[in-house]
Amino acid sequence: MADDDTQETTPDSNTVKGAQTLMRALDILDEVIDGPIRAVDLARKLGMNRTTAHRLAHALRTRDYLAVTPDGFALGPKLLQLGVLASEQTDYVRIARPRMEALSAQTGFCVFIGNREGNWSRHLERVTGRQRLRVATAPGDRRPIAETGLGKALMLDDSEASWKKLWKQAHADNGTEADLENFLTRMRAYKEEGLVRHDSELGDGVRSIAAPVRNARGAICVAISIASAAHYLTDDIAGELADKVKQCADDVSAAIGWRP
Repeated sequence: MADDDTQETTPDSNTVKGAQTLMRALDILDEVIDGPIRAVDLARKLGMNRTTAHRLAHALRTRDYLAVTPDGFALGPKLLQLGVLASEQTDYVRIARPRMEALSAQTGFCVFIGNREGNWSRHLERVTGRQRLRVATAPGDRRPIAETGLGKALMLDDSEASWKKLWKQAHADNGTEADLENFLTRMRAYKEEGLVRHDSELGDGVRSIAAPVRNARGAICVAISIASAAHYLTDDIAGELADKVKQCADDVSAAIGWRP
């Protein structure tokens, strides 16, 4: 009976040990994300003995998941390759859509996602809100990037020289130096907050709140916004709405691999 019991439990025991080994290897990869690290430091940070840490790290190296540098183990070519492939295959709209629907349900406002195309922004998708007066912007619409709240969120990481250039493109026929300085002042504040609060300059009475979405490298890849007629999106609720928009964008960022 004892032999039978041993035979029955051994597969489960092997499975548990295999899972533990896998988790330890993944813990090592998590540590290496922040930069090269020596085996002795891996062992100390992960609470494992040095021999185990060295053995697992070298196993990962043989499969090109890690590389050896003068400063210790670093990310290997296989992980870099997988990262590029994951980035190329990311469907931002599919990932963001359920979170956009949740944001619209919470707030009642239209929710947009858009990306950058050079000096332009393009709206990729819209979740319609509950207001009677709805924003006319439709998926596929393209606008000068400095003209919309969503576009401004996409350019938050740009230099001030770039902000000036893009503003001048959007205001080629109207706009003074004073207007440009006001724009730059607002952009600095937006960048500091990581959020854009935009009132349309086109005379259509549209107000929007937008936040950038970041990929695993921390670069802005798309942006999320809510938009409505200004008499719906009023100052007394703007602060609460801004928090919800930023949380939505952060949730999408986390889903595609960004870690602040």
